[in-house]
Amino acid sequence: MIGAGVVGCAVALELAGRGVEVALLEAEPEPGLAASGTNSGILHTGFDSEPGALETELILRSARVRDDVIDALTIPVLRCGAVMRAGEASAEVAARASRNGVPVDVCGGGVIEVPGESVTDPVVYTLALAAEAERQGAELLMRFRVAAIERSSAGLVAHSEGGDSVRCRAAVNCAGLEADSVARLAGDQSFEIFPRKGEFLVFDPPGGMPLERILLPVPSGRTKGVLVFPTLDGKVAAGPTAVDLEDKHDWSVRPEASDEIMPKAIAIHPPLEGLQPVASYAGLRPAGRGVNYLIGPSAACPALVNVAAIRSTGLTASLGIAGYVAEILESLGIRLGARRELIGGELPGLREPWWRRTAEFRAVEAA
Repeated sequence: MIGAGVVGCAVALELAGRGVEVALLEAEPEPGLAASGTNSGILHTGFDSEPGALETELILRSARVRDDVIDALTIPVLRCGAVMRAGEASAEVAARASRNGVPVDVCGGGVIEVPGESVTDPVVYTLALAAEAERQGAELLMRFRVAAIERSSAGLVAHSEGGDSVRCRAAVNCAGLEADSVARLAGDQSFEIFPRKGEFLVFDPPGGMPLERILLPVPSGRTKGVLVFPTLDGKVAAGPTAVDLEDKHDWSVRPEASDEIMPKAIAIHPPLEGLQPVASYAGLRPAGRGVNYLIGPSAACPALVNVAAIRSTGLTASLGIAGYVAEILESLGIRLGARRELIGGELPGLREPWWRRTAEFRAVEAA
């Protein structure tokens, strides 16, 4: 396993829990220090996703197993539901939700209520999956930045920048922003990943009143748009932007981000008018050029399974992706046992709110 974001940790847990010997390789000092720790933390139902798309299939598949994982690992979740003021698009949105099998309520004025939408702490979610993968027997190797992939008679050998190596029958490429770079190490140049920056603003709740539900705009084909949502620690967040970049290391929040977010946020939550954010953060979503949810064995190196271009719904779909990848590996001859029960344990603690963690890490890194 290459990459300990939420998708990599979910796949590692799925495989370790089915008796597969797993080494989870992560370039950073901790899991979830990239896109997995800098999103909204929203667990989407898939009500507005494109029917029949692989992304939608895996979102819905994830939803069927997520509650059992959340309960067993005691992952915190705010089951608040969501509201979308869809206006003239309400009939289309409701029809899409019906095709996806997601219950919604269509109210007057084009308002759609989605009771199943919820919010979690995406960092705790990721760390909890990583910890359970270790309890199930996976080995987590931090600061293991893959610098070379060598083919062998038994599969592959991944070499780190520091000179360490791991031998495996198959490797799963969950490297997020660097998934294309990892694929190239194995001779696969079939896809390209670019960073789509999403900036968020965090506020104290207006008037001290917590936000009761997620407030959603009507999404476009490119982005879900600017939304307003509660965090588990009682803040209110707004965003994201969607800025396509070339620099995979630019985690800064642009000066113009507030001007792009605030009018849209105020339109769906007027109490934000006149408020100043207490914090801001940016995430870089691993978007694919002309491709989304690229999951499958590499044509150039069949022992490498790419899990790439998992953009904004990676947190939501992670458990579904894990099951899908397990099936792919089984088709490649990796023997999977019956799924063992989750063990559970103490949740990982954070020194600061999740929405501040990665921003501060990147600031220290840049200094």
